[in-house]
Amino acid sequence: MVLQASPNRHPGAFHDQLTVPSTDTIRALPGGSHGRDRVVKVAIWQTLPHDGLDAACRGLDRAARTARGADVLLAPEMVLGGYAIDLETIRSNAAQAETLIAEMARIAIRHDIAIVCGLALPGEPLPRNAAIAVDRTGRELARYVKTHLYGPTDGGRFTAGNALSPVFDLAGWRVALAICYDIEFPELARSLALRGADAILAPTANMRPFDSVATRLVPARAEENAVYVAYANYVGTEGGVEYGGLSCICGPDGEDLARGGGETAGILEATLSRKDLDRIRIGLHHRADRRSDLYT
Repeated sequence: MVLQASPNRHPGAFHDQLTVPSTDTIRALPGGSHGRDRVVKVAIWQTLPHDGLDAACRGLDRAARTARGADVLLAPEMVLGGYAIDLETIRSNAAQAETLIAEMARIAIRHDIAIVCGLALPGEPLPRNAAIAVDRTGRELARYVKTHLYGPTDGGRFTAGNALSPVFDLAGWRVALAICYDIEFPELARSLALRGADAILAPTANMRPFDSVATRLVPARAEENAVYVAYANYVGTEGGVEYGGLSCICGPDGEDLARGGGETAGILEATLSRKDLDRIRIGLHHRADRRSDLYT
């Protein structure tokens, strides 16, 4: 099966190369030149939900194997265990978080790729919705807990975090994390950019009918801050929730470097270029022109 790139966007080349059943690999053309350029290849795992922790870990291992050659693999929100599941299952999954993180590390080492992955952490009074980043050696780089909870859907199952993501080094780039609803708040992305983030990696579980988050808000967060934004979503259904796919990697000009469809699972890839980032930032200077003295 050959998938087509989004119209009016960077065309890319999309090929069916994945050996996992019912999944396609989506590959986009690199985002910038190489040679002396400092680049990082990002892969996104757009996946169907999994039934249980073992199935999710096996799926992550297959995705990392398929994405081998990329520098980092980004997976959806709560992918190790599921998002649209009941509170007691979330509590049970959270109690096994350290075992799951250790398995993430083993997968990263096995396939020589950094991984950013969503899962539940223990918390009080409710579990925490978190993203963990490990490098290709399995070393943990960052833990971030979702700070903006989506109404009762999140508020009835999770305790919010009380700090934004750290900005940390990943594959030679300054990177920060956001989770799903977080990226819909301009203040969060702006704060991360002002603290030096060159790329924001966002696991999500965005459901229909909110496709505009992926098609409008995510590109806007990238362009208004002149940063790369990668957004990894599910497809399919889980617990009565229909996920919308449309995972994407947006350049610092807001243009798509790669975008998945609304129904097909797979791996999508794009190369982030330091030369392109520096070039685009010359013309986009919103941060320098801010009137912070007027804002409350």
